[in-house]
Amino acid sequence: LNDEGLNKKVSVVRDAVNMYCMSDPIDKLANIGGFDICAMVGAFLGAALNRMPVVIDGFISIVAACYAKELNPRVVDYMFASHKSFEIGYAIAMDRLGLKPMFDLQMRLGEGSGCPIAFKIIETAVASMNIMKTLEEAAIDADYLEEIRRDNLF
Repeated sequence: LNDEGLNKKVSVVRDAVNMYCMSDPIDKLANIGGFDICAMVGAFLGAALNRMPVVIDGFISIVAACYAKELNPRVVDYMFASHKSFEIGYAIAMDRLGLKPMFDLQMRLGEGSGCPIAFKIIETAVASMNIMKTLEEAAIDADYLEEIRRDNLF
């Protein structure tokens, strides 16, 4: 986007903000949200309603996540943030959601590029919780740990 295009974009957003009531999230979505953001808001709300986790990845999705939170603050309980975005507003949106990204690989590949990595991290965590046995369940004698702890080696 060249300077002229960027100035036009800033002007359109500024005019929309000044023209419409921005206190109601539905008004915001209807007037300046865009179909992509509206669809993601619906997806986030629907996922939370069905107790399904979602991965937020990139700036557009985090904007949609903020709208979803305005409509129902409990939706955040089902959100995971994948990678840290370079977009200026990303940190502000993260603060609004109270989330922290799982990782920062300094990727600039666009929406969805961190999802496959985040999915694997989540799958690994779930597998560890569901499959991993305790020392007792696995019949592992953990007495050796007492000596390590006593000698401050662990």
